[in-house]
Amino acid sequence: MNKIKYLFFSMLALAVMALPTFAQTGAADNDSTITAYKAIGGGILFGLAAGLGALGQGRIGGSALEGAARNPSAAGQLQTMMILGFAFVESLVIFALVIMFVKF
Repeated sequence: MNKIKYLFFSMLALAVMALPTFAQTGAADNDSTITAYKAIGGGILFGLAAGLGALGQGRIGGSALEGAARNPSAAGQLQTMMILGFAFVESLVIFALVIMFVKF
């Protein structure tokens, strides 16, 4: 009996949650809403990509400084690898920017 009650109330909850679907006003309003949400989503996702890229660059710089402090004779080689890492991370962020402009 408990399973039937559980099934009944879960179906009732799904039916109540589906009611706003039938309350759509028209296609013109929907198009502008979709365009607005695309712009908001693109901005949020690019901000996320840029923030994570900045965290990656900070990690690269910190690790390079730590490595140079531990072994000063390898500082030149570490600097080269650090600059390459910065370039790769920055290229990924620029790629995310390009995708945002193309997609959204």
